[in-house]
Amino acid sequence: MSMNINDMKVLVCDDSILSRKKLKDCIVALGCKEIYEAADGEEAVEKFKEHRPDLVFMDIVMPKKDGIGAVTEILEVDNNAKVVMASSVGTQSFLKDAIKAGAYDFLQKPLDPEQVKRIINNISTQGGN
Repeated sequence: MSMNINDMKVLVCDDSILSRKKLKDCIVALGCKEIYEAADGEEAVEKFKEHRPDLVFMDIVMPKKDGIGAVTEILEVDNNAKVVMASSVGTQSFLKDAIKAGAYDFLQKPLDPEQVKRIINNISTQGGN
């Protein structure tokens, strides 16, 4: 069951304000209106529980709780959650762990707007939770 991109709820989690802004701008440009932000894994889990987004973009390396710990907790709350991990060059080794933990997909930083668009289109076509 597909969903309209305009109706999607997206959570952006990254400890870098600049990274969050870049990703958020990219998502807004695609037509998403409901976007939530979290600065660390703990906050991401709380925001997920509160808003139940259709898609989560999650940085791997963050304070308080890393992205892999947060993915694991989010999937305990909703095992159909779609979490996309973001990784910079130095953290590629974590991607295997993220996929094992249940991540839906991953993005390489710096973010490529076309990659973000592809993921959002895939999720909107497949339908959310």
